[in-house]
Amino acid sequence: MTNKKESIQQIIRSDIVSGLIQPGQKLPSIRLQSQRFGCSLNTIISVYQELENQYLIYSRPKSGYFVVAKEALLPLLQTKRIDFSSAAPDPASIPQIDFRQCLNKAMELFETSIFTYPDPQGLLSLRQEIVKLFQQQQVFPSAQQVFIFSGAQQALHLLAGMPFPNGKTNILVEQPTYWGMLAALKTQRQTVIGIERTPEGMDWAALERHFQSNMIKFFYTIPRFHNPLGTSYTAEEKQRLAELAKANDVYIVEDDYLADLETNSKADPIHAYNGASHVIYLRSFSKVMMPGLRLAAATVPDSFIPILQWHKHSADLSSSVLSQGVLEIFMKSGMYAHHAKQMKSLYDHRIKHLRETAQRLLPKECLYTIQFCGGLFASIQLPDSVHTEDLVKRLESRGVDVLATDKHFLSSFPKLNLLRLSIIRTDEHEIEEGIRIIAEEVELAKYTSSSPKPFFRL
Repeated sequence: MTNKKESIQQIIRSDIVSGLIQPGQKLPSIRLQSQRFGCSLNTIISVYQELENQYLIYSRPKSGYFVVAKEALLPLLQTKRIDFSSAAPDPASIPQIDFRQCLNKAMELFETSIFTYPDPQGLLSLRQEIVKLFQQQQVFPSAQQVFIFSGAQQALHLLAGMPFPNGKTNILVEQPTYWGMLAALKTQRQTVIGIERTPEGMDWAALERHFQSNMIKFFYTIPRFHNPLGTSYTAEEKQRLAELAKANDVYIVEDDYLADLETNSKADPIHAYNGASHVIYLRSFSKVMMPGLRLAAATVPDSFIPILQWHKHSADLSSSVLSQGVLEIFMKSGMYAHHAKQMKSLYDHRIKHLRETAQRLLPKECLYTIQFCGGLFASIQLPDSVHTEDLVKRLESRGVDVLATDKHFLSSFPKLNLLRLSIIRTDEHEIEEGIRIIAEEVELAKYTSSSPKPFFRL
């Protein structure tokens, strides 16, 4: 029965894709379809429900089922590409039925709050759940120290512009780093200093000089599964960083956006080490949940609470109550922990497959961070002779989407010839095929480039 149901589903889907059934057109009735395919009414009902879950059709009470509008249909029917560029989860990986249940429940439980302006710091009940989540990462704030933001980008924007208790003004960032942080700093017109982060880590002597001499307000770092590199600091490096920050009265903004994907139970954040009084710990929910919820959480030292409350309130009055309510219910029900565990297993499997495939197919000179990678991202280094923009275009024409890392660098900082690869929307087959195509195009580019620089370094 299952095979027959899948066959029927594929035939109807094909009818929609080919245009035999037009957007907005009503589908044949359940009875007519059961006669057409020689099956039970329940089989057709199940097929229609599955197509509805895939957002190909929708139902109207007492009217039947209809194909969705063209604008909604087109993205679902486009030719599948190998997507190494995305940083947002695949919709297919999100438990949408569970999410809808949480959304409906949130509408009931938080109905009154939806029609008011609640605490700009975030719903207290959600902040209490966040405390429990943070404790699993060896971060132990009070609910009063936790802030809910309208996405991590809002948190970074506010922190970049607000004064800090140390009275300093300059901001230090890793190079490369998350492009959204650089965008926030640019719009705030802050004085920004870059320090190189390599696969081997940080130049500690240079870092200490910056901390001591350059009036550093805070150091923005992604210690776990760096974006775009994919690398992580060791426990010793995190402890050393925490101690240096405290000794020099420099704050650390720790962006732990992929904490849910950590497979090493002993890998604690910087905040867990001596120096937590100088660490702002930030977590996003966009990689495990949906970016569209626009939610992130941070814990801050007590000295930050009054001024951050004021800046948060002036930014948006309060983050979406409905989004907060959905996340709270998702967490309290155990759905969040279950889903995060599934995503951890899925992404860990993919990133390991990326590492194995890249090491097998790519020249060793390209394996910039892949031998160390974890989480979602890894970077490959292109030969100096290869023009990155041209390579990206050639890969795009062959159905492979990759991301050049130029925007991950300050304009004043020397840029590396890197491509960032993401596994968030690629399965094993796509990883294998995509890396094979990248290897072919790199090999072709080294012979067609006009640059005299050699490809292989001896």
